[in-house]
Amino acid sequence: MKIPRDVKGDELVKALKRLGFTVSRQTGSHIRMSVKTNDIDFHITIPNHSPIKIGTLNAILNEVSTNININKQEIIDLL
Repeated sequence: MKIPRDVKGDELVKALKRLGFTVSRQTGSHIRMSVKTNDIDFHITIPNHSPIKIGTLNAILNEVSTNININKQEIIDLL
């Protein structure tokens, strides 16, 4: 599975919105997103950078896929 290297913060936000996430707040260049799954609120912070560093993007994708029980490749396909 190859992680794209040119993903912008706003592109990742749009992809996560398609998965049910909503923007809860924004402080500077960081966007806080939330989703409720199985009666648990899950929050993730997305840096609104262009592009997001590959290690940061990989960590975000891993955390989202683990917490909302979705395949990491499905999230990559939405980008």
